[in-house]
Amino acid sequence: MTRPIEALISLANLQHNFAQARALTPGAKIMAVVKANAYGHGAIRVAGALGSLADAFGVASLEEAVELRNSGIDSPIVLLSGVFGRAEIREVARYGLGTVIHSVEQLQILLDTTLPRPVDVWLKLDTGMHRLGFTVDAFCRAAERLRAAEQVGNLTFISHLACADDPPAPQNQRQLARFQTTLAALELRADESLSLANSAALLTRPDMHFDWVRPGVMLYGVNPLSGNVPLPAGVELRPVMTLRSRIIALQTVAGGEAVGYGEVWRAPGSQATSSRIAVVAAGYGDGYPRHASNGCPVLVNGKAATVAGRVSMDLLTVDLGDNPTAKIGDAVTLWGEGLPVERIAEASETIAYELLTGVNQRVKFSDA
Repeated sequence: MTRPIEALISLANLQHNFAQARALTPGAKIMAVVKANAYGHGAIRVAGALGSLADAFGVASLEEAVELRNSGIDSPIVLLSGVFGRAEIREVARYGLGTVIHSVEQLQILLDTTLPRPVDVWLKLDTGMHRLGFTVDAFCRAAERLRAAEQVGNLTFISHLACADDPPAPQNQRQLARFQTTLAALELRADESLSLANSAALLTRPDMHFDWVRPGVMLYGVNPLSGNVPLPAGVELRPVMTLRSRIIALQTVAGGEAVGYGEVWRAPGSQATSSRIAVVAAGYGDGYPRHASNGCPVLVNGKAATVAGRVSMDLLTVDLGDNPTAKIGDAVTLWGEGLPVERIAEASETIAYELLTGVNQRVKFSDA
């Protein structure tokens, strides 16, 4: 029997979440973001399930795009970070990909290269995040050069939001204003498109939807809004990944005795009392966060329990509390159905994105 930790992927929930995005943006095309192996869910599996639904897929690199193409995905695919060298632009054309251009260097690579066919270009404006993208003046100059270039097929103007997860943040309105003002000065043509909204803006800012929206983490069932801001009324996101393992040992620990490395957790009470501790086949070697604190929730056979002691590489220990019937072999949900990954992230002082993308490949993946 193999080690019991597994990641169950619900393609039905994925498609449900996509349908939620579609209902909120009936007038926009949807680029489903599947970078970082579809946020840890399996890019080929996810793109295959959304292939007839999504208008395009967004990835981080040429390698990610080629993997999808070689698996039979023939939808438009866009390199969201653009190319990383001169040789890559020919591969973009060869595989029929689109690419973001966010720098003078990338622009020049494209314009200096003879291509077998035009490529779709997503020109990036820095509206205030100051990570990638052209300044306003440089953006307008780049746009005119791309309009005249034979290497360019469809042209889309794009930017990225720094604070969309915090809807009231003033930066959101500043970035929208800069985006709109710049494009108005550029005098948008009928065949050119705009894209600004990520998951959070898709949910909260219909004025940012424009021609293309780019949902990522919401597709996988995670609320992208910070500070426990609830989803808009009528929106329901369902977890796509359930990380699950099983109890492989049970211990009875007297009050005052410590469990695990560093003795960071002790059984409550006195020597006359005791706690039942379950040992679960999951650890940071699988992608479960080492910094999950004492009290981090898990579900044992659907009943609430908590992490007790420091998470180790292959194992974690759980205080079963008032669950006296738990036994070896019982299922333990680490996150997913019944236990949102956001709760684990909060208890581990990180974000759901990191947990989902960090699941190790030694974990068995299968369809739920």
